[in-house]
Amino acid sequence: MNWAFLQGLLSGVNKYSTAFGRVWLSIVFLFRIMVFVVAAEKVWGDEQKDFACNTAQPGCHNVCYDHFFPVSHIRLWALQLIFVTCPSFLVVLHVAYRDERERKHRLKHGDDCQRLYINTGKKRGGLWWTYVLSLVFKMGVDATFVYLLYHIYEGYDFPIMVKCSESPCPNVVDCFISRPTEKRIFTIFMVVSSLVCILLSLIETLYLVGKRCFECVHRVQGSRQVNKARSIANMRGSNALLETNSKKLVRNDQPAPAYSVVISS
Repeated sequence: MNWAFLQGLLSGVNKYSTAFGRVWLSIVFLFRIMVFVVAAEKVWGDEQKDFACNTAQPGCHNVCYDHFFPVSHIRLWALQLIFVTCPSFLVVLHVAYRDERERKHRLKHGDDCQRLYINTGKKRGGLWWTYVLSLVFKMGVDATFVYLLYHIYEGYDFPIMVKCSESPCPNVVDCFISRPTEKRIFTIFMVVSSLVCILLSLIETLYLVGKRCFECVHRVQGSRQVNKARSIANMRGSNALLETNSKKLVRNDQPAPAYSVVISS
């Protein structure tokens, strides 16, 4: 698998992420991908070859191994890492779509036209929904694989010896797992790192939703204050107009001077 391509892909989405998203990306690189490539594959190695049973019955070894290890840990984790990083690729594609749309808009209307997006990488509108849904998808994928690992292997422990009575084994056969302590440590490590990634994605989702709610409330309060200021200004203007009209009416309603006053003048 080309992990360098995956690293370049996730590094591209790093500039569109929040602080929690950057921490999540660091954990995925350092504690999941690097540990998976450098150590986990070597710890498991050819696990079927190292799985030994105290019988020479043909087919018994393969049946017992398939019974206790129906899916390889390495392949399961590789599939998990692929699925958990795909939503980041969708975010990069959405930003690229915005850039292309902005470019076509400028070619059509000129460079001095009004822009469609102030910042194509800013999480607003559809990009905000794409980013939030990608976080929800990543949490769902990690939680699903953590549950599958627990359900398939009945926990995260590796016993030194397992007993197998599957056909065509003639009787109960004792089978031994190679390096069970190392496998237990790396399994717990990968599970804990998955849980930490779930927690970070949950915090980032709550942060984005809370920030959007705060912006909406602030926008509503601002519009109310503007409307209130306009209504106060309109009331003051109407009061000033009423005062002016009342003064004019008072002047027009003054009584005419007496006839004797006019003659004397």
